[in-house]
Amino acid sequence: MNVPLHSRGFTLIELMVVLLIVSLLLTVAVPRYVASLEKSRETALRQTLAVTRDALDKYYGDIGKYPDDLEMLVTKRYLRSLPRDPITESNSTWRTIAPENPEKGAVYDVRSGAPGTARNGSRYQDW
Repeated sequence: MNVPLHSRGFTLIELMVVLLIVSLLLTVAVPRYVASLEKSRETALRQTLAVTRDALDKYYGDIGKYPDDLEMLVTKRYLRSLPRDPITESNSTWRTIAPENPEKGAVYDVRSGAPGTARNGSRYQDW
């Protein structure tokens, strides 16, 4: 069977048009994808901080003082495991804030140790 030469495949022009269309679609889709990833990480960070702070408050309510470190929340089963900071993707970057009175323990509050700023202009370290 002899196939004519012009129907064997795509021309260079057709391939370039398809690549142009794909690149235009990616130009629109990639920035939206990256923005949604940042938004979800920030939302996860806010939720993680809220849950950890709630565990600190419950620990204080039960024991009468704040824990000496975040691991005590896991040891005493106020948390199942030490949460991971969604921005730094590590559970060792948390910054702990001590209470004004050192007799009340060592961890009054917890904040993210992530560098940089959020989409609203605030620093992650101030959350």
